[in-house]
Amino acid sequence: MESAGLSGVGGTSLGVARARAWESRRPDRLFDDPYAAAFAAAGGTGDGTPPAPGPHRARLAFHVIIRTRFYDDYLLAAAEAGHRQVVLLAAGLDTRAYRLPWPDGVRLYELDLPEVLTFKERVLTGRSAVARCERITLPADLREDWPARLTDAGFDPAAPTAWLVEGLLVYLTAEEAALLLTRVGELSAPGSRSSFERNNAASMIAEGDRTGIEEYASLWKGGLGQDTAGWLIDHGWRTEVHALSDVAASYGRPVTGGSLSGFLTATYTPDDRTPQ
Repeated sequence: MESAGLSGVGGTSLGVARARAWESRRPDRLFDDPYAAAFAAAGGTGDGTPPAPGPHRARLAFHVIIRTRFYDDYLLAAAEAGHRQVVLLAAGLDTRAYRLPWPDGVRLYELDLPEVLTFKERVLTGRSAVARCERITLPADLREDWPARLTDAGFDPAAPTAWLVEGLLVYLTAEEAALLLTRVGELSAPGSRSSFERNNAASMIAEGDRTGIEEYASLWKGGLGQDTAGWLIDHGWRTEVHALSDVAASYGRPVTGGSLSGFLTATYTPDDRTPQ
């Protein structure tokens, strides 16, 4: 069996791929990721057949499945609205470049750790995958100077951009998360869009109880905490909050027992800020 060579935060992308593989097997699937099971198998985490997860692992997998469809819809809507520049920060084993029906002219940038992108390319090459838009991969540590690598690769800060920061912020400290989002703002033309999780992943589980998801929870650093929307507003973004329960219900997957998590979408409107 091929060894993944993934560990730490990069290794969590295998669990996310496994959840996408489970969903892709369902007759009522919310999306179809034809490569997710191949990632899981190559990483030694199974063939995409659902195990019998504990309650916290099941909730985390449910969150991954709902957010995958939500972000699919968000990115396609942005592209249809004229955003031809798409940037996936911490792209992981995401395959949107291959599975979504992009309009002509989309240029999609994927940034992640070198070992993640190397593993990903090996699996995709083995499956003879063909991207449905222009795809540019950039190995980068997002805590370091990634904006220079992005602009050197042809990214145009003057063009409206659709940014996706999927599942990353909780793995950063508040300072690291603020720096990342500050750089996104600095690279964004007015009208650019961004999206990421509303609350910490930790808010989805019982306080102090991380049974069954220790490999993920041990890496969480909290991100910006519970007021990410407020931070965005203070930095020139107009925000919308999407509760996980509402999003899931709209997809025919109602949440039982409520949910504290969800998603933010934001539009960059720096001229709307009130002078301090």
